[in-house]
Amino acid sequence: MTESSVRGARPQKIQKARRGSRVPGWVGPTGLIALSVIPVVAGALRLGEVAGGAAVTPANARFLATPLPVVLHIIGASVYGIVGAFQFAGEFRRRRPGWHRTAGRVLVGCGLVAALSGLWMTVFYPRPPGDGDLLALFRLVFGTAMTVSLVLGLAAVLRRDLRRHRAWMIRGYAIGVAAGTQAFTQLPWMLLVGPLDEIPRALLVGAGWVINLAVAEWIIRRP
Repeated sequence: MTESSVRGARPQKIQKARRGSRVPGWVGPTGLIALSVIPVVAGALRLGEVAGGAAVTPANARFLATPLPVVLHIIGASVYGIVGAFQFAGEFRRRRPGWHRTAGRVLVGCGLVAALSGLWMTVFYPRPPGDGDLLALFRLVFGTAMTVSLVLGLAAVLRRDLRRHRAWMIRGYAIGVAAGTQAFTQLPWMLLVGPLDEIPRALLVGAGWVINLAVAEWIIRRP
């Protein structure tokens, strides 16, 4: 075998190795859908309370008194989480560019509805037991960050700046689906320690947003 043929064989071997180690394209969207199922189910139960005239308790009194914001939030966040997962399916997105653009418009609308209604509820709803100032501050910061990310992502695609569009939309999605991650950050404490007080709950909920944004930045910056 000549030296030139050896050189030609090396890139082919590298390409085969890369193809062999590549994660299947369905893994990411499936994981994101599974993560979104947690808040979607919780939201569906909350909608059932609002629609079915559930008994008033300290946990649901604010929703039953003014149901529109929470209904908008649940619907917007559920569509945003489930449909948004398919935007991470690269092969599906490339085969259906028209679907990607149409779904993107829907997702920006749903994401803004979820973020803005969440901010409204944080400011105007009475705080339930267990919610303190720190958790309210986190909700305001990350709700505002999600809104800004979606607006900047929309502005970037209108300028045809696809790199910045991708980055801002990934950040917005990471914030929007953090409720699923927050379930996992709180569960070990509840199993090992017991009920959450205000400060531990706020820190563990905040950790869910931080973890999602850290993963988002890794996705944005990876080769």
